[in-house]
Amino acid sequence: MSRVSNRAPGSVCFVGAGPGDPGLLTVRAVEELAGADVVILDETARHQLLVHAREGVEVLDGTLDETGSPRSRAQRAKMLVAAAGSGRRVVRLMDGDPAVFNGLSEEAGACVQAGIPFEVVPGVSAVSAVPAHAGIPLTSPSARAVVVLTPSDTARGWAKRLDPSSTLVLLGAIGRLAEVTEELLAAGWDPQVPVAVIRAGTTTEQTTVVGQLDDVAGQVRASGLTAPATVVVGEVVRLRQTLSWYETKPLFGWRVLVPRTKEQAGAMSMALTHHGAVPAEVPTIAVEAPRTPQQMEKAVRGLVTGRYEWIAFTSCNAIRAVRERFDEYGLDARTFSGVRVAAVGEATAADLVAWGIKPDLVPAGEQSAAGLLAEWPPYDPGCDPINRVFLPRADIATETLVAGLVGLGWEVDDVTAYRTVRAAPPPIEVREAIKSGGFDAVLFTSSSTVRNLVGIAGKPHASTVVACIGPATAKTAQEHGLRVDVLADQPSVARLVECLADFAQTRRVAAIQAGEPVTRPSERRSSTRRKAR
Repeated sequence: MSRVSNRAPGSVCFVGAGPGDPGLLTVRAVEELAGADVVILDETARHQLLVHAREGVEVLDGTLDETGSPRSRAQRAKMLVAAAGSGRRVVRLMDGDPAVFNGLSEEAGACVQAGIPFEVVPGVSAVSAVPAHAGIPLTSPSARAVVVLTPSDTARGWAKRLDPSSTLVLLGAIGRLAEVTEELLAAGWDPQVPVAVIRAGTTTEQTTVVGQLDDVAGQVRASGLTAPATVVVGEVVRLRQTLSWYETKPLFGWRVLVPRTKEQAGAMSMALTHHGAVPAEVPTIAVEAPRTPQQMEKAVRGLVTGRYEWIAFTSCNAIRAVRERFDEYGLDARTFSGVRVAAVGEATAADLVAWGIKPDLVPAGEQSAAGLLAEWPPYDPGCDPINRVFLPRADIATETLVAGLVGLGWEVDDVTAYRTVRAAPPPIEVREAIKSGGFDAVLFTSSSTVRNLVGIAGKPHASTVVACIGPATAKTAQEHGLRVDVLADQPSVARLVECLADFAQTRRVAAIQAGEPVTRPSERRSSTRRKAR
């Protein structure tokens, strides 16, 4: 008598990874990745998307086997069935859209034969997304048909079957571009039909070469353009002259140095990416617990017992330090009941809201210690039952806020909640890029980021655009021999990035009006170091 297994079969979800930009991953794809036990990657599905997977998920390479040899599609299907056959939920992450040149038919067919249920989550396909990011719609009033081919489709005579008024999209054909263009010319296509070759489409490394059918192969060779690339042939390519929107972003292709801790750099890096930049996060400080925790322990007990009328947070690091102490003691946001809460700015307030706390005071004007102090109410014995403020801060914080609060009649418990220490130097290649002009810009958000970056990596090259969040930071930069090119009109990360983008756009417009090529600062690097004005 045969024994029947009680183990429930696993399942497979074929998920489209999109064309390159991680932001184009669908909501459903994120949900599937979060629930996966196993993720199998294909040739070009990006590892950075694994940030959406749970900790401990098993990741398998669908490209190479254990010996480093390429897997065939049949071998991938076998691996997929084996992973799901053990009762686990498998996400098969495929570049672009699973149903477009990705072997979905073979692998899904293997699931059917093995009795394994599967689903398909469509993804944004490179076929449409990459041309769109290059400012090329695939159809127009004069181009109503689109033909998509891969090199394996281009057998002799294929071009004769195409309508020259259609739009032709070629995937993976850059290595055979000369052969493809010759076939089209031999089939009677106009030699002046425009052709666009787009490398790394939808990413901040996107590069587009535009030519004509009779010369584009030579232009691509001269440019050094390499795979992965998408080729678009047709009259719609001419629309790029007016519809290019991605590569004309003010900071497109700029490598921007972000000298902040990884936890702090997220919002700034996202804002830079929105403007087309390539952010490079280089931590200049590390945050550590105070050497003596007794002050924090006493202050937290004071929160519980009603010692304070106010608590003022002057940084997101201060919030993190207090939260860690709360977690250690088994406390939560309810501890702040009856205590008024102040935040130095919008970013700090957002972290408080995420914790479940709505701050009572956020300066409407300058978002700094001085701005917070300008709007802080004086102590009123008739209205304020308690006259004490809890101020958790860094060990290197200035005394401006403490002195100002005391001047308003408050007593302040100025507590060291965390220490800031200089981070370890970045890798040698990053240090060389900083000193040699490999970065187009650097953003400084405090005087300490200036001092620490110079201390661990050296001064940025003369060609690098220096942007500072406020006058104090700018003064420190100048004291270190740096010329400040951009000064934010408001002391916030968002405005700092916007001001850098405005600077770059002004520079771009001036170059176009002068008939000069639009270049990045790193392409005009000087041999001399930046000197203070």
